Amino acid sequence: MILKNRVAIVTGAGSGIGRAGARIMAREGATVCVADLNETRAAETVDFIRADGGKAEAVIVDVTDDVELKMAIAGVLSRHGRVDILHNHAGAQVAGDLESVPLDGLDLSWNLNVRAHLMAARLVMPAMKAQGKGVILNTASSSGVLYDREMIAYTTTKHAVIAMTKQMAGDYAGHGIRVNALCPGWVDTPFNAPFITQMGGREAIEAYIKEKVPMGRWADVEEIAEPILFLVSDRSSYMTGQILVVDGGETVT
Repeated sequence: MILKNRVAIVTGAGSGIGRAGARIMAREGATVCVADLNETRAAETVDFIRADGGKAEAVIVDVTDDVELKMAIAGVLSRHGRVDILHNHAGAQVAGDLESVPLDGLDLSWNLNVRAHLMAARLVMPAMKAQGKGVILNTASSSGVLYDREMIAYTTTKHAVIAMTKQMAGDYAGHGIRVNALCPGWVDTPFNAPFITQMGGREAIEAYIKEKVPMGRWADVEEIAEPILFLVSDRSSYMTGQILVVDGGETVT
């Protein structure tokens, strides 16, 4: 098991990519703290992990609330004595172009997709520095490296995550801490609901993906879990400040 005895925090782990990442980390020996705002979904992820013989606990937290986030991470450190992996995955997709995007949606996107990532990293950093080792993985998106139709809030924040990742990596590499970003393309999860609605329904989004993605299909969450494992494990031990795009070739076009 390549993550044996490591402690991981995964935000947004109650569903989709976050859940798949949490499960694969647990299968590889990590104790996973399943951080999510939704208690029911977090408990489901914990149940899946335990059913597979892994170790997990639910951490119910609103990552956009600094006080809640600080208490949650302090609790993990108190119970486990360390944090080896932080996967900042919680995020929001808000539709709209410059003129139509709701301003409260813009603020939510920034607070959840960028600021919460920064705050969680800031809160685990002292422990990682004391350990002399740690891994932070920020979920960005293929939308962070290309244009995404009428999604200005989402693309802006995901570009920001990439810049923030590179900055963190450069600042903390000397402390033995690696920071990378994952950029998934089209992954078939409920997260895409705003864009599906904007596009006019499931049939329209399927046609869009078939046209825009060279592989012609969605990814399954398990196809994203393996790159997550690579980035948070010693398999990527000489890799920091990098952006791993997993998108079926969309950014090639």
